[in-house]
Order: sequence, then C-alpha cells, then structure tokens
Amino acid sequence: MRKLIITIMVMFVGAISASAATLPTEVVGYIKKEQPAAEIRFDGLITIRDSLYLPLFPAKIIKPTSISVKKSVPANKTLKDMPDILVLNNDFVLLKVIEKDEKRSVLYQSEPFIEVKTGLLPQDLLVPKNLVVPENIKGIIGGLRITTEQDVLKVKSEYTKEEKTVHTEVKKDLVSSIPQLRNKNMYVITCHSRNVHVLPAGGSRPEYALSLNSIPIDMKAYQNRFLMVTTYDVNAMNVISLADEAVIKCFEFDAQPEEIVIDEINKYAYVSTPNSSSIYMIDLDKMQMKQKIQVNGRCANLTLADKSSKLIYVDKLTNEVWCVELNNDYTIKEVGIFPNVSAIAYSQNKIYLASRTKNRIAIVDYATMTLADEFEVSPKPVDMFVYFNNLYILSAENSVVQVLNTQTDKITATIKLNTNGFSTKMYRVPNTNLAIISDAKAGKYSVLNLDKKQVIKTLPIDIPVSELAVTSKVKKIN
Repeated sequence: MRKLIITIMVMFVGAISASAATLPTEVVGYIKKEQPAAEIRFDGLITIRDSLYLPLFPAKIIKPTSISVKKSVPANKTLKDMPDILVLNNDFVLLKVIEKDEKRSVLYQSEPFIEVKTGLLPQDLLVPKNLVVPENIKGIIGGLRITTEQDVLKVKSEYTKEEKTVHTEVKKDLVSSIPQLRNKNMYVITCHSRNVHVLPAGGSRPEYALSLNSIPIDMKAYQNRFLMVTTYDVNAMNVISLADEAVIKCFEFDAQPEEIVIDEINKYAYVSTPNSSSIYMIDLDKMQMKQKIQVNGRCANLTLADKSSKLIYVDKLTNEVWCVELNNDYTIKEVGIFPNVSAIAYSQNKIYLASRTKNRIAIVDYATMTLADEFEVSPKPVDMFVYFNNLYILSAENSVVQVLNTQTDKITATIKLNTNGFSTKMYRVPNTNLAIISDAKAGKYSVLNLDKKQVIKTLPIDIPVSELAVTSKVKKIN
C-alpha cells in the first residue's frame, strides 16, 4: 500500500510538472547547444528548422549532474541528427512529429521505451492538428485535448472577392519598389466584423480570415508568432498562434479588457481594463499573468515610453493624464489635465499630448511636470509616435503628417498623403523604416518612408481598418 501511495505521488509530481509546461533549464540548455536555432514555445512545442518535437515529462524527476543522451531511435544519435525519438538521461523524451500521407503522428514502437510509455505531454500544449498517437502510448496524452479542424480559426473573409487586374499590377510593382514588405502579412480588424482579416502586405483584399466569437477591440502582434486580441463583451484576451492559426492561450480579467501595448525589450504585454481602473502585466515568455497594476481613473491611449520604463495614459472621464513608473514600484505620477487627448508620445524627457479638438500639441517637462510649450498643428491630430529624434504627428482632416524634431521642438517637414480621405492611424512595420497609415474614408492606405520623410506608395484596400498589424509570414503547423 505504501509503495502504491509513493508511486501515485511520483506520478502526481510529474503531472504537475507537465501542466506547468516550462521545460527545465538544463533541457533547454541541451536543446540550444545541439540546435542553436531551435524555437521553444511557451507551451513546450519545439521547432527545429521545418520539424516539430513534442516533449514528454517523466513520471519521476531525475537531476543528473549533466545532460546527455540515454537512448535514441535510430540508435546512437544526438539532437543534431534529428532522431525520431530522443531520451535524455533525466528521462525527458523528445518525440519527432512525422508527416506521412497528410497525417501527423510519432514513431510507432511495438515495444515502446518505458520513458515514452510513462511520459506525459505538457497539459497546456496546443497539439498539431489531428495528431494521431499510437494506441500503445495513448497515456502520454493525459487530459490533453487533440486539436481538430474545428479548433482552427481559418475561414473565408467576407471581404474576399475575385482579384482584379489593376490590383495584380499594383502587387507586382510593389514587390520591386518596397522590398521591406516582401514575405509579410497584414492582419486587419474592423468595427463591423468578428474576424481578423489576413492580407499579403501591399495587398488590397484578404486572402482569408481568422474567426473570433465577437468583434475585436484591439490587436497586437508579438515576435511574428502570436496575435493578442481583445473583443467586446468578453472579459478575456485571446492569444492566437499564427503558425497554428488557433487560440493557444486565453487570459481572463476582472473587467472588459481593451487596449494592448507590447514591451519588446522586456517581453511583456500590458492590457488595460478601464472599468476596473487596472492595467495587467503579462510575461510573454511564459505566457503568464505577472502583475495587476491599480491605477487612477479609466485609462485610455495607453502608451509605453522611455525604454519601456513608463506607461502613460489619460483618464477618459476626466482628461487627467497619469504616468506609471514601471521601474519605481509602479509609482503613479500626475501629469495634468488636458482637453480631448487623442495621442501620447515621449521623447527627450518630455511628454507630448495631442488634442484632437483643440488642434494643438502640449509639451510637458517630465522632471517638473510643468507645461514647457504648446503649439498649433494641422486640424484633427489623431496619432503620434517617435522615430529616433523625430515625432511623427498624423492629422486626419487634411490627411497630413507633420514631423517635429524633439531636440528643438520645431516642425521640420509636412508630408501630404494622397488618400484625400480621413486618416486614422500610423502603424510601424517592425524592423524596417516604414509605417503604414490607414484612412477611414478613402479605401486606401499610405506607405511612409520614415528616413526619407516621404510617401513611397498609396495602395487600395477593400476593408475598413480599425487596427492593423504587420508580421513576417510564418510556416503553418496546421
């Protein structure tokens, strides 16, 4: 009886480890040593070049002094050789996903290794779609649900139409003139659709869409691998794996989540819940909730600033502007009251606040929290961001972008957009010198070269844009 209890306890510990999904540091170290380019997803899935490996957590935790190969199939192989089965000397197992006749499985053994038979897949793993596990090792699944066709979000976009010749010509010209957009996708949400629409960068209409349960509020991409989406009437944020095109994680909140900002430096996401006066901090490496920051008022225009050390926002009810110092125990400082703040930016220890109705930019000295300057800009300023020492200011009414040098606080350039509509927002194209500017009326978007401070292309689009994200194309798992 005592032996049975001990066995159950050991298996329980293994199950707890598997449910946590985080591979031990020594296992990660071995994988990276053998395959430096390997990607290990937070749920445990391992991608090595074009191959996938599933980790099995052992029933009993063993801690050898160093990690080595215990056995493999084929025999006497290391991870460098990409074997079908690899058992390490701490009893962790790596199973290679095998594709044959459009089906996915793992290697069948008539007499499975005991480490395989008693191992357990991470219990929050998003398994490759329709994976077939051999009957004699079905126990590795545990309580895990295998992904099926119904879990994949891919659907036909309601904006997809037959391609027109003129748009085909635009795409060919685009490939030669804007190489930074090659092999990239644009993910677009609208205020009219429950879908995330997927377009090739530079394209005019979606190729397909990712279906959600309600209309999206905000959307941000992370590392070309994930899309984070908040939606109306749901107190949760979905994380979509772009390789799987399925929801891989869902974070729940105490109120309606709205805006999302990404800290690429420290690998965090910040999600606002205005109705509970909170900002949630999410660890993107582990995909775990890290901190709930209680703030003043109902936060809007959430802006990450000063090397990701500050979060600045405006209370949508009172027009009070606040700053959360993330490196100072989340201290909240009052900036002041400003009318109808539509955009916030930070540079050179100064906060820039755009007033949509007053057509003005206010500059606040952060050290003293006093108004340093205020000046008029083109009507209806709706968006701003800093690129090196330049503040790009988008004004909707005349569809212009004004460029302000943040060292001198003088306008140095005015860029006229060719959309003749009502410009709405600017989106940086990651790791490039480009920005894409959307328009609410024109059915067009502009591609802006930030170094040259000029529009290099104006392109048609058949879908109204409320939010847009650009990522590199990824190899699909499902």
